[in-house]
Amino acid sequence: MLKKILIANRGEIARRVIRTCKRLNIQTVAIYSEADQQALHVREADEAYCIGKPPVNQSYLKLEEIIKVAKESGAEAIHPGYGLLSENATFAKRCIEEGITFIGPSPKIITSMGSKIEARKTMKEAGVPIIEGVDLPLENEEAAIVGAKSIGYPLMLKASAGGGGIGMQLVHSEEELIKAFAGNKKRAETFFGDGTMYLERYISEPHHIEVQIIADTYGNIIPLWERECSIQRRNQKVVEEATSPFISEATREKMLQAAKDAAKHIQYTNAGTIEFLVDKDQNFYFLEMNTRLQVEHPVTEEITGLDLVEEQIRISSGLELSIKQEDVVKKGHAIEVRIYAEDPKTFFPNPGKITLLQLPEGEGIRHECAVESGSMVTPFYDPMIAKLVVWGNDRDEACKRLKQALLDYKIEGIKTNIPMLIKTISHEQFLKGYTTTKFVEEYYLPELATI
Repeated sequence: MLKKILIANRGEIARRVIRTCKRLNIQTVAIYSEADQQALHVREADEAYCIGKPPVNQSYLKLEEIIKVAKESGAEAIHPGYGLLSENATFAKRCIEEGITFIGPSPKIITSMGSKIEARKTMKEAGVPIIEGVDLPLENEEAAIVGAKSIGYPLMLKASAGGGGIGMQLVHSEEELIKAFAGNKKRAETFFGDGTMYLERYISEPHHIEVQIIADTYGNIIPLWERECSIQRRNQKVVEEATSPFISEATREKMLQAAKDAAKHIQYTNAGTIEFLVDKDQNFYFLEMNTRLQVEHPVTEEITGLDLVEEQIRISSGLELSIKQEDVVKKGHAIEVRIYAEDPKTFFPNPGKITLLQLPEGEGIRHECAVESGSMVTPFYDPMIAKLVVWGNDRDEACKRLKQALLDYKIEGIKTNIPMLIKTISHEQFLKGYTTTKFVEEYYLPELATI
């Protein structure tokens, strides 16, 4: 087992990795920006190093500086968490070149899955269903118009290197396509350094459902059930649960097998997630693969009893998975909500000082949080301040526990999206278990006046 790990991240995910490392008696090294000098992850790690100024491109994205700290501290491995450098193939490659274990898949796999166009082609080869689309890079508006005619409207214009909804837009006509193309291409170039665009047929009433997989270097690949992630705002997930209340057992079985086939085809190792779009008739299609640990991984841990960070470390240490497929037993139901420092009416970030934080307690309640009373929420980073995870013997019990926990939350000094979350999980469509990616647009936004 690895003995010393640097966590190339911040906030709750850094604390999450540190917690597992402490249990496994692994030494931890934290990095931090000047804005995070008093952060909880800095205080909890065995060692901590400042790597720059608050903006991420001057601190948490300085891959050479991070590698330098790893070598100076004697860290054998780097855990990238999620976001930031977690899916940066160059970073993974540099770690390997310097003799440092990168806790994740190979740079080759990160690169192949990072291009949505290449990922679609690869999944098609693996026999995984993909959405009808134009897989050739679109050089200009004219090429997009020609491609659109072969698919038909409405359709999705997407950035091949995109993520988080950036560079993605639903278009209903040729006129809308022409207007959207240049702007989305420019945004993709700005955020990802790659403006390559492609087209996909639009799926009506889409459900966003993903399968968690873990795979070691001995050929063991285990799908760990699925997560329902359809409730989103600005194409960012807000509520996630395991398992999905929407799909049937037959669909579930097919989806888990498709995810396993995909991982086997690309010889995937470590933790990863195959994301699918599912239509109202439960036909599912490959959306993308995330070659890292997901924000919503705790709900999978809650229903399986596994520690996914521990499995990642085992795999990167050259060990086999701690379990076999037949050992994976689903127990109960888990739901996670992401608590953001933002205005619940506009979804705009609301940085500031948290003057009071009191977390609810009770059976089946878990927190992944990186702030405390007196903490500053700065404008430099993602405004997510905590994840509330609840478990119940069944979905009904989990829903009741979740609502009570949200009502018991006390955060003062900043605005949060807790009112939005309470509205959302109290809605009859959520309680019925039928939520699409249009949930916020169709059910929440019309009720803003009541918040």
